[in-house]
Amino acid sequence: MDDPFETNRRLLFAAAYRMLGSVADAEDIVQDAWLAWHRADQAAVENPRAYLVRTVTNLSLNRLKSAQVVREAYVGPWLPEPLLTSPDIAEEAELADTVSMAVLVVLETLTPTERAVFVLREVFGYSHAEIAEVVGKTEAAVRQSAHRAREHVQARRPRFTTGAAEQREIAEKFRAACAGGDLGAMLGLLAPDVVSWSDGGGVVTAARRPLHGPDHVARWLFGVLAKPEVQGVEIHPAEINGEPALLLVYGGVNAGALTFEAADGRITALRLAINPEKLRGLRT
Repeated sequence: MDDPFETNRRLLFAAAYRMLGSVADAEDIVQDAWLAWHRADQAAVENPRAYLVRTVTNLSLNRLKSAQVVREAYVGPWLPEPLLTSPDIAEEAELADTVSMAVLVVLETLTPTERAVFVLREVFGYSHAEIAEVVGKTEAAVRQSAHRAREHVQARRPRFTTGAAEQREIAEKFRAACAGGDLGAMLGLLAPDVVSWSDGGGVVTAARRPLHGPDHVARWLFGVLAKPEVQGVEIHPAEINGEPALLLVYGGVNAGALTFEAADGRITALRLAINPEKLRGLRT
């Protein structure tokens, strides 16, 4: 017979990743859930999938509460860990658009319980009653959390969506501007209100605060690309967190990810993830 854990492993990782925004933590949670499953009296479990989702959710909630303390002391902006994905990810129901970096950033602003409720309700379609059983709350409390989380996410998620083909075109223009050191082309590609975040975690060079405006963002980018330690870095198109993006490769190793939001053909937000401790999702 098929092992229920292996059958649902991908679902469990997808849920944990959205709740935590960390590939490493999500993999740890799935491993802990595997141990819990194999310690349980499996014959007595009526619904293995529900049991496993409840286990992963509770483990993720505990990890989220402790992670908040760690992130308060984090050096510079904290970004979710990037994840290499397949081009057809949008067609896969359990991945949906909530794996995008922009939405994961918004989910960071929810409370742990609101985040878990949002993921279970909006991503995986669980009923309020089912979620209440998973998180140990009343159905009324879950309905309130779900409503509050949905409104919060809708108010803060990107207002404009850009098709995949246009995103790939913008990514290629950005890559070409970087490769050619073309400041004019870069300035023309960045929206007047563009904001850039870079996550180096204090381990590698990165801006400690968000950068605003095309001139500031472009000059900082070209300043970084001119540094001796960056010479030899290659920029390749890739699918990251379900969207066209750019992958930084150094010495044959994936060394960073650049994801972006765009509107009217111009980049409105840039997120550069280069903390080497948060790149497992680019290497597995």
